[in-house]
Amino acid sequence: MGFIIRIVVNAFALWVVSLIGFLRVTVTPFGDGGTVELLLTLAAVAAIFAIVNTVVGTVIKIVAFPIYLLTLGLITFVVNGFLLWLTAWITSGFGWGLAVEDFWRGVAAAILISIINAVFGVILRPQRKKKR
Repeated sequence: MGFIIRIVVNAFALWVVSLIGFLRVTVTPFGDGGTVELLLTLAAVAAIFAIVNTVVGTVIKIVAFPIYLLTLGLITFVVNGFLLWLTAWITSGFGWGLAVEDFWRGVAAAILISIINAVFGVILRPQRKKKR
């Protein structure tokens, strides 16, 4: 259930980022581009983004651990931008999906996606039961 919620939140974050014009991140739906096709495309891109974050992001974090320490974690923004760019590259091969015009705009979009994910993570976090 947590993976599905993560995909829905990522899809919403990608949609919000695609609405912001100066970031130049676009989502190209498959088919005739109706609302249903756009929602399915956002869900597919969000699922691919979640898988890329899980697999590639974990490997990068393990390999680049000393760089994370040296930069006090600020390299996270660049890594997240790279993962967003990688997702765009993967989905562009299908003829639909995410398009990131510039790497640094992708970094800015990844920062915004991280903020949206953090806000929804706080809102959707399961409440712990108090012990009596």
